[in-house]
Amino acid sequence: MAKIVKRPAAAKELPFGKKNLYILGIGLAVLVIGYILMAQPPVNGFISRTLAPIVVVLAYVIIIPYAILYGRKKEKKDENPVS
Repeated sequence: MAKIVKRPAAAKELPFGKKNLYILGIGLAVLVIGYILMAQPPVNGFISRTLAPIVVVLAYVIIIPYAILYGRKKEKKDENPVS
């Protein structure tokens, strides 16, 4: 019978940083605002028929993907250290 060896879990870095989460929160807030604007009467008005879909598409196509793809700048290590 084989012994099960437990190894300590390595500390993993979260895939999203604070800035990613802030941008994602802004995107979700813009999305909610777009849906609230869409529900405003009159149904055939400028706000609910034109402005609200533009706001929702802006959130889905630009802000939320930007929050996902935004990367932190990694520190460069000196490749040729002077000794």
